Amino acid sequence: MEALLQPHGLGATQWYVLYQLAHDGPTMQRDLLRMLHIERATLSAVVGSLVSKGLVEQVPDRVDQRQKLLQLTAAGNKMWGRLPDLTLIHKVAFDGIDAASIATAIKVLQTATERLEKFSRNGVDV
Repeated sequence: MEALLQPHGLGATQWYVLYQLAHDGPTMQRDLLRMLHIERATLSAVVGSLVSKGLVEQVPDRVDQRQKLLQLTAAGNKMWGRLPDLTLIHKVAFDGIDAASIATAIKVLQTATERLEKFSRNGVDV
């Protein structure tokens, strides 16, 4: 996945954000946290990068200005149209595996990652 995206100057998480916005339209940034199963700081960095590249724009929510609605820009739509179809990778890797098993694997990996990050920051047992 990284090898296919590198010529376009994108990483995997950036692709997932673009995928979400291209397929489901404008999305609240907080909702992407749940959809992509990533940390808030990671998403902020990814969105910041996509904004600086001119591919995504953040629109303040009308009710709560602190919340941001993300949407593709014209350049983002154009870039999306040029990107290779990476859904094949997901199909090859996960075809035939039930959703519950995938959800369990995600939860286990998230927990392990959180514990390692906490250990790395604090240097103590979790």
